[in-house]
Amino acid sequence: MSEKQLWSGRFAEGPSQMTLSFTSSLNVDVKLAWYDIAGSIVHARMLGAQGIVSEEEAQSMVDGLKQLLDDLEVGKMDISHDLEDIHTNVEASLTARIGDAGKRLHTARSRNDQVSTDFRMFVRDAVLETVGLLVEVQGILIERAEGSVNDMMPGFTHMQHAQPVSLGFHLMAHVFRLQRDTERFLDAYKRLNQCPLGAGALAGTGHPIDREATSAGLGFDRPTDNAMDTVSDRDFALEFAYACAQTMIHLSSMGEELVLWTSPEFGFAEMSDAFATGSSIMPQKKNPDVAELIRGRSSIAVGNLVQLMTLMKGLPLSYNRDMQEDKASLMTSYETLTSCLYMIGPMYRSLRFDREAMSKACAKGFLNATDLADHLVQKSMPFRQAHEVVGTAVQYCVKNGKTLESLSVEELKMFSELLDQSSLDHIDLEACLDRRSSLGGTAPEQVKAQISSATERMEAFREECFKEIARLNDVWSAMRR
Repeated sequence: MSEKQLWSGRFAEGPSQMTLSFTSSLNVDVKLAWYDIAGSIVHARMLGAQGIVSEEEAQSMVDGLKQLLDDLEVGKMDISHDLEDIHTNVEASLTARIGDAGKRLHTARSRNDQVSTDFRMFVRDAVLETVGLLVEVQGILIERAEGSVNDMMPGFTHMQHAQPVSLGFHLMAHVFRLQRDTERFLDAYKRLNQCPLGAGALAGTGHPIDREATSAGLGFDRPTDNAMDTVSDRDFALEFAYACAQTMIHLSSMGEELVLWTSPEFGFAEMSDAFATGSSIMPQKKNPDVAELIRGRSSIAVGNLVQLMTLMKGLPLSYNRDMQEDKASLMTSYETLTSCLYMIGPMYRSLRFDREAMSKACAKGFLNATDLADHLVQKSMPFRQAHEVVGTAVQYCVKNGKTLESLSVEELKMFSELLDQSSLDHIDLEACLDRRSSLGGTAPEQVKAQISSATERMEAFREECFKEIARLNDVWSAMRR
């Protein structure tokens, strides 16, 4: 294999080994090898179809590239670390295999549009895998919510007891967060799925290429519009990195809750042994390490987003070598997110909830105070005044070790003559839960409606994802024929 760089002709001397090592991207972009060979096959076919190279040369390139693809998939493709990137390796390997015809492969393209094409195909697959995993996690949460519609627990604001909710309602809140994340990935896919190939270094090419053909051959919706914008654009990477970071923030929140809920202070749930570890010194410990690591690894995705945004800030058009640093952080965010999604679904599926502990916790913190104020409002008292009346009643309860529902009618009347036996019936905790029947509320019938709506959306996401995967599989089958 030739060890010359693609750009070596301009230089009287070769670069130093230090420079080659410093500028090499091979350790990262080797993950683009499959996409680079696939893009090269489609590009070679287009060159032959357009008469830019002979049909014999085009077929020789296609045959050689298919063999390289086969070798890559079984781990037999030779990759030289003396060459600076995977793109140079593919071309050098092809030339070593088929001779001078391989040197014609780079006709009418630059590494700028080549890299962008490969990278977009990688991110495209990453989006589809991520969406598939998000859908799986949603399904698990919905399944747990269906069995918990009537299981009461405290709802919190500021980590203080606020109002009674159901466990099913709480779990559905996470489902809708993850559904927004899914929508973000799918929406980004629309802008991502445009083909850069043919943009050249920055200004297009004078060869009579067919960008529509290469775009279709690689499964893109259409070619990009402006060559200079194309080679400069990393919006698709930023959008993907943002979607990863936002999703990891949601997973971090879920992990934090499990850390709290499985603690002795809460006792709402017990982690399965499969997702916990012990202590090297304290034999009684059962640590929620998986949940903690998911919480911790959210920092990776957030940091990578900031790195990418800082990388792109202020770069002049068009391509700059700074942009070589776009892939490692994005790939790390993708790998971090998917590994966390693989773990968090089964962890929630195996979680053992202590419904009695959650119910008992509802007796603390005056979760029915708002309902008592609303009861006074229904008796024509202005809400601000009702708020003050109930606040005074809560003070009384705190001083005397009582709950609102344990007060006698006589005690209630100390605070307002409008309070009576019906007030006590009104603030029964289960009644408080059932009463919140406004759209999106925690009443059982509303949670069931949320489950139905979320399930329908989840299935739509699944269908869209699987349909696109099947379409791309057809594209790749056609490419290999």
